[in-house]
Amino acid sequence: MNISTAQVSSLAAAVTLGLSALLRPPVQTAAEWMDEHYYLPVESSYQEGRWKSLPFQVAIINAMANDDIREVNFVKSARVGYTKMLLGVAAYLLEHKKRNGLIWQPTDGDAELFVKKHVEPMIRDVPKIRALAPWYGKKHRDNTLELKRFANGRGLELRGGKAAKNYREASPDFGIYDELAAFDDDIEKEGSPTFLGDKRMEGSTHPKSIRGSTPKIAGQCQIERAASESPHLMRYHIKCPHCEAEQYLKWGGPDAEFGIKWDGTNHHSAFYLCEANGCAIRQHEMDYETVERWICERTGIWTRDSIDWFDSDDQPIPPPESVTFHIWTAYSPLTTWVRIVSDFLKAKDDQGKLKTFVNTTLGETWEDDTGEKLEWEAIAARREVWSVAVPDGVLYITVGADTQDDRFEFEITGWGAGEESWVLDYQRLYGDLHRSEIWERLHEQFSRQFVKASGEVLDIGLVMIDSGGHYTDEVYQFCRRNPHKYIPIKGATMMGKPIITFPRKRNRKGVYLSEVGTDSAKDVLYGRLGDVPTSLSGPSPGYRHHPVAEWADDFYFKGLTCERKRVEFVKGRRVYRWVAPSGARNEPTDCAVYALAGIRLGVQHRGWRLIAKPRPTTINPSPPASVKPAASAAGNSWLGTSSGSGGWL
Repeated sequence: MNISTAQVSSLAAAVTLGLSALLRPPVQTAAEWMDEHYYLPVESSYQEGRWKSLPFQVAIINAMANDDIREVNFVKSARVGYTKMLLGVAAYLLEHKKRNGLIWQPTDGDAELFVKKHVEPMIRDVPKIRALAPWYGKKHRDNTLELKRFANGRGLELRGGKAAKNYREASPDFGIYDELAAFDDDIEKEGSPTFLGDKRMEGSTHPKSIRGSTPKIAGQCQIERAASESPHLMRYHIKCPHCEAEQYLKWGGPDAEFGIKWDGTNHHSAFYLCEANGCAIRQHEMDYETVERWICERTGIWTRDSIDWFDSDDQPIPPPESVTFHIWTAYSPLTTWVRIVSDFLKAKDDQGKLKTFVNTTLGETWEDDTGEKLEWEAIAARREVWSVAVPDGVLYITVGADTQDDRFEFEITGWGAGEESWVLDYQRLYGDLHRSEIWERLHEQFSRQFVKASGEVLDIGLVMIDSGGHYTDEVYQFCRRNPHKYIPIKGATMMGKPIITFPRKRNRKGVYLSEVGTDSAKDVLYGRLGDVPTSLSGPSPGYRHHPVAEWADDFYFKGLTCERKRVEFVKGRRVYRWVAPSGARNEPTDCAVYALAGIRLGVQHRGWRLIAKPRPTTINPSPPASVKPAASAAGNSWLGTSSGSGGWL
């Protein structure tokens, strides 16, 4: 049988068409797809051209497209490529995974502008998407400002987020809330935008809720709320080019021990001070090519690419269902640390400009609750000259000890009637906590005796020692040598817990592991720090006395008063928590809290009685200074914070 060339061609075409249904394109991650197919349009890019994912962007992009991760929150500053990542992921989901999508903008006007400035140029310049849009540049029912319907049957809708009707009559597989912080909290009294929008995705096989935003005011910010409801807050860690210590970049500023630093007003001198070993890092030494780890500050899980996930012991785990990423300008090779410092110096004396700097450069919420921070200078001005080492009002002595990787810090506090207190000593004891020598030195310190003017000798009654750092086993071993005096402590995970909760019996490690309600204790501590003595010669219940001593310096009082009370969202509810600014050394606060927990334990479980005794005048106080709230000039610490305690406060 003879077959013509035309028949052969027709047959081949028919076979090709029939087999085309079986053809599957190679599986690609979203980051791989974007690197191969995505293009930066001239209308909305500083540089037109082919997209190339930066190392910190890889995990964010892949998380937004990973079917196992149902919810992604992205808290960010400006200049990190957010809009391009968002559009690239939307294009990937439409073309590669064949999903329907819906992008909500804060208002209808925002949605229209977003379509014209970003979506339509993306359709024009990304070949894979352009091939699915035969209607591009024409009037067509599949090409409107509200809907782009593609040749593969999938569609991308764009709506404003103010009206409740814009959350109805839609069935997307993925929903994107762009600039969530600018949305109304309650959409026409029907609920939050994410609640209404996520309901529309419940019928999808692979529902995906993507929320991204530059944050705004703390306690009023929806991206902050969304991030707080997620169990995982991921921060991008880099290795110090000098000591290779892994850490995430923090703002630092003039008052922090690490982070971005500079000389005086010379922004050109900007460098980064390594948190681990104090190495000076210049920006040109940064490695912008290697994909490093994103590590959860809450649970320790980590990933490099949002495809493979690991627990804190480096064991493989399934991807989390909900995750939050935080990134800020310092990571971007498209800006400089010099520019960041310059922007800060221009903004620092203007609250409006400083708020913009905190939101758009640091990617943190702005604190408006300025009345909750104490002035350390006023408290330091009330230091007293004691005529004796131990004032006569002291009845019992407790110690609060904080455990760091290279040292102990501890406060020795005397307690009198009505929990009036005198800080007798504060020390930093440096050494290798893996070796027994430093623990023996610590035991010697806690075996000290204190003699009052009357000749009465007081021992340290209770030592409360932090067990929440990297030396839990060593702390337990130390406490077992005198389990009724040395009490290991950990922080309560819930708000509103009592200042101390003492167990009925020892745990399996042979110690009385006790729980400290840290927020409750800080409420008491900071309230008392703001008080003035009710009497210069007699008892002043609750008042905290500080002596004129070498250790009671500016650094100590800054650490004692550095925390502030701020609003956070926990499971959708507003709660108040004490937090330290990024880079602040709050160990004096921690130690004071532990010592307070010690006196509460003694009274509640040891039968200690805080009853006043007649006493002579033993202090010559400076004139009392009232403590007034200090204006806050920094952002929120939930998105860029490290307490520096190495423990659990």
